[in-house]
Amino acid sequence: MKNLSDLTHADKDKLITDLYELVAELRLIIKDQAEEIERLKGQISKNSQNSSKPPSTDGLSKPDPKSLRTSSGKKSGGQPGHASHYLEAVANPNYIQTHRVVQCERCANNLEAVEAEGFEERQVFDIPAPSIEVTAHRAEKKRCSCGQVNTASFPTEVTASVQYGSRIKAVAVYLNQYQLIPYARTEEMLESLYGVSLCEGSIYNFNLQTYHALEETEAQLKLAIGQQPVVHSDESGVRVGGELNWVHAASTVELTHYQHHEKRGQVAMDEIGILPEYKGILVHDHLKSYFAYTLCQHSLCNAHHLRELVFLLERGKLEWAGEMIRLLVVMKKCVDRAKRLNHNELNPKLKQLLIQRYAATLKKGFDHDKSLETHNAEPSTPAKRGRKKQSKAKNLLDRLHQYETDVLRFLSDFQVPFDNNQAERDIRMVKLKQKISGTFRSNFGARLFFRIRSYLSSAKKQGHNMLEALT
Repeated sequence: MKNLSDLTHADKDKLITDLYELVAELRLIIKDQAEEIERLKGQISKNSQNSSKPPSTDGLSKPDPKSLRTSSGKKSGGQPGHASHYLEAVANPNYIQTHRVVQCERCANNLEAVEAEGFEERQVFDIPAPSIEVTAHRAEKKRCSCGQVNTASFPTEVTASVQYGSRIKAVAVYLNQYQLIPYARTEEMLESLYGVSLCEGSIYNFNLQTYHALEETEAQLKLAIGQQPVVHSDESGVRVGGELNWVHAASTVELTHYQHHEKRGQVAMDEIGILPEYKGILVHDHLKSYFAYTLCQHSLCNAHHLRELVFLLERGKLEWAGEMIRLLVVMKKCVDRAKRLNHNELNPKLKQLLIQRYAATLKKGFDHDKSLETHNAEPSTPAKRGRKKQSKAKNLLDRLHQYETDVLRFLSDFQVPFDNNQAERDIRMVKLKQKISGTFRSNFGARLFFRIRSYLSSAKKQGHNMLEALT
């Protein structure tokens, strides 16, 4: 290798150029590696409290409980004026069991013939031992003077010489489809509780009978949801036949509809048929497919925004993220307080002040992101082709700015909630079903479950007894 002193000017110039190119290339590699490390750190830092990840993904290292709620200053437990719930003696018990005095405790005299002058009473509330009841339906036969033998008609539901009644069928469907108890354990429970020996095939037939009986009900349910002023919508992965499918939930305070589909986006939503003609306010979590429906207005879930802001505050120590968290929580409290006072809208000055504060916080976030971008800029580094990838903070800032009306719709319209928790609660039990069963074995099995579950969830929301609804 030559010494530097032996190199010509041309060789030196070439060496310097090569070194510059090598340094530039190494800086690109280091930058890419730093971005990848930061991305992986961010991925590791995500949990159920600062992202949309479910709590089941937290593993054994559960994050410390955190809440954006502030202390109310009240002691735990029932508050003054709270209706108490406790057992009270009834005037007419079903059974009376008398415990007799047979002798004196002091002198041992026999008191069996002495009449009681009073008694103390204690009442025990319990359920009777469950047992199956058999009703024999007998249709009379009568012969007329003309010689015709006439037989009475059986009830329409009595079709076989020996069969199970609607209530035991309802109990089986309720345990299996609502309480998510697998077939074998449902069979075991019915045997233990009622002494009824049902095979898994019979329980499946009861489910099938319920599924077919609810066909028209499901159509009416979808129609009714499509006419509501506010509808919550969400979707989540579910395995059907070992393949990834998606369950789509559309719900209100009183109605729920579930349906699974191979697709997650607009193709599935169009085929389900609720959203294409919907003209109310659709609450969701900013999945782009929802914005394809332009007949309705949109409201974005602020619980999702809060989780993303918590992540930015924890990972990036971004001051504006903390301010936005506090502002959104204050906005919710202002709306909740106005609702408690039976107001139909916020005080206009307060509303304007909150919106101005929202804009100022966004500006602070954009300014911070711009200064950070300027600081990290490397003009000597050749630019990569294609669109530059934005940070998570910038993506969230853009969304909060571009969709400000949808983010803050709850401030202007009190029928719109702060978040999409209604749909998330409705879909949570479907995820529990997934954990228990692992997968639906077939498409029809999934359709059966979701139709029955839609009916039972709606019945429960409306205050109906689910067993009576099934019966």
